[in-house]
Amino acid sequence: MWCVLTGCFLLTACQSNTENKAAQETAETSNTVFERLDVPAFKERLNQTPNPQLIDVRTPEEYAQGTIPGAINMNFHSPDFEQNLNTLDKNKPVFVFCQSGGRSFKSAQKMKEMGFKEIYELKVGYSGWEQ
Repeated sequence: MWCVLTGCFLLTACQSNTENKAAQETAETSNTVFERLDVPAFKERLNQTPNPQLIDVRTPEEYAQGTIPGAINMNFHSPDFEQNLNTLDKNKPVFVFCQSGGRSFKSAQKMKEMGFKEIYELKVGYSGWEQ
């Protein structure tokens, strides 16, 4: 009986510790605003933001074929990608896009992990912007 009670106590203590850790992680990441926006909402938010950090995460070749005016190219596939993200101000809004939304979503997740406070992603990518 003693073993059963001890086992139940330990199981409850471990479960409680896991729940507390999950709650703490949620609280830490809840300070980040992350929104996936369609083209009209992205344009509106971008136009309302003074000196926005607008990041095109496509390849230099894609970037050379056209981009959103004012965008800075930071190639998602570059080995220096994370280092390049570190040059941005984490406390200012960041707008990110790629060709169709895949790389920009992954980039936004990375920025969230890195502690960026406000991230807006163009969920349809540049292909949707052009239409």
